[in-house]
Amino acid sequence: MRILARLNDSAERWAMLWLYAFITLVIVIEVLRRFVFDYSSLWGEEAARFAFIYLVWISAAVGIRNRAHIRFDILANLLPPRPAALLSAFGNVAVIVFAVFAVYWSLDPIMTSLRFGSVTEGLRLSRAWFLVAVPLGFTLVVIRALMVLWDDLGNFRHGRRPEEGEKLFD
Repeated sequence: MRILARLNDSAERWAMLWLYAFITLVIVIEVLRRFVFDYSSLWGEEAARFAFIYLVWISAAVGIRNRAHIRFDILANLLPPRPAALLSAFGNVAVIVFAVFAVYWSLDPIMTSLRFGSVTEGLRLSRAWFLVAVPLGFTLVVIRALMVLWDDLGNFRHGRRPEEGEKLFD
């Protein structure tokens, strides 16, 4: 159980770190190749772009987990603790419903890519490897939103306010 708890706490952060480091490394290499050696590769920009797409979707799940995603707290701040927790739970249900629809609708392009064998221009890898970032990211969003929903229902049950999360600005 300890391993699962550590994985729950840090797997996304490690994935984000490695993806960000990879993107930075590829961009630095490509800038040097382009402006110092007057030569660029086909794969560099494409690899950084697809790593960025994975980074964005994993970060979306982290934003849900940390309650740092965009939301309107004006009404929740005016309500007593139990209704505020219920409103937060309703918002998480809406996120889950949206994410489930997104997973469903993002599977068709993957199947089409697999059926026709489409590949990326520079890396010459199956495009499906990169299209799977969307359903993977939204699946992580569903998992994290379910965890936050569980916390909100516990807060409702015990009469506590929902957690605030991280604020970008006031």
